[in-house]
Amino acid sequence: MKSVGVAILGLGVVGSGTYKILRDHREFYKETQDVDISVESVLEINKQKALALGIEESRISDNIAEVVSNPNVDIVVEVIGGVEPARTFVLAALHSGKSVVTSNKELFCKYWHELERAAKRTNAGLYFEASCVGGVPIIRTLIDGMQANHIRTLKGIINGTTNYILTRMAKEGLGYQEVLKDAQALGYAEANPAADVEGYDAAYKLSILSSLAFHKKVPLDKIYREGITSVDRKDIKYGAELGYTLKLLAIGKNGEEGIEARVHPAFVKNKHPLASVNGSFNAVYLQGDSVGDIMLYGRGAGDMPTGSAIVSDVIYAATHSDVKYSTFKNSAGAEKGVRFVNDFRSRYYIRFTARDKAGVLAKVAGIFAKFNISIVDLIQKGEEQDNVPIILVTHETGEMSLRRAVEKIRALEDVVEVNSVIRVED
Repeated sequence: MKSVGVAILGLGVVGSGTYKILRDHREFYKETQDVDISVESVLEINKQKALALGIEESRISDNIAEVVSNPNVDIVVEVIGGVEPARTFVLAALHSGKSVVTSNKELFCKYWHELERAAKRTNAGLYFEASCVGGVPIIRTLIDGMQANHIRTLKGIINGTTNYILTRMAKEGLGYQEVLKDAQALGYAEANPAADVEGYDAAYKLSILSSLAFHKKVPLDKIYREGITSVDRKDIKYGAELGYTLKLLAIGKNGEEGIEARVHPAFVKNKHPLASVNGSFNAVYLQGDSVGDIMLYGRGAGDMPTGSAIVSDVIYAATHSDVKYSTFKNSAGAEKGVRFVNDFRSRYYIRFTARDKAGVLAKVAGIFAKFNISIVDLIQKGEEQDNVPIILVTHETGEMSLRRAVEKIRALEDVVEVNSVIRVED
């Protein structure tokens, strides 16, 4: 039986969960995978935290050089998070010929090219299943399960915090700030929630997933990003009346015009599988030219789900002698000649407030006509005495045309305010 030693860098929530899985399932992996995986070293400044998990004092270190020079360590698991010192530690492991397993989406998104270059020099493995969508095996699916397909579309709810917030706003009619406070109290959101609610976390993940799906590097700077901080409960309510559910979507498409990658709130039809993904759960919906539509669903965060993905990579690395790297030119930026779509096409939900006067809708319709935009649905609410909210949904149109039309509408004398513009995904 093969014996494999593991080092864990960081015993936070995910690191501790990973250690527990490896410790508690050691015999199970011997029986089912024919490999004996032992934790030979941990890098943790807080020694008491490690001792509380039952880790022998001799295996606790606060020095990365000591960890990566340990001859008993074959695989290094990085669960520190952030860019530094994680980047320095991972590079040290790779330069030492150790395979690396990481859950660090920000590090991987920004420095994948650098990490892979270091891995190739020593023929080390580089595994990152846990960087995207927690315990859902989306990375392995893209690399080892969808090779027969040209993947044209990838859509996902890939941030649990924002999905929890939007779900509660929809089900309980609560406002954004109120639910955010609850999410922070429950540990779903950080004290500074910007990475989640402004869409950065989802953008990191989309960069990784779309690069794998389309076999082209999709750098972070090519992703359009918009968060949920300006979402109004009124729009969630009006959208529901029209048969839509609001989600923060990560969307990648690879079409004849090029690649588009975007993160933003979007309405989806209630009958779409993504509409039923609630709370902190995540899901990724794929369309392949051979397999058709598939969706992977599960918990997108947490100590044990993320630990499950990490340990899956550890077992894969321990039982596979061959090492795979990117199927595309992995550089810091986009490969020369790859086109990216900025003027993407979508349907749009628009809510504006107008004075209760005759002719306002005719003027709005006239502006849309000039930009070849047609209307699918229109609702006028009589909620206020002098001003009325008007909600409309367009047919599919170009992003730039829609923006120009909205600016014209905003300038109309009898339009008090354009309250919201939300994309609608079919």
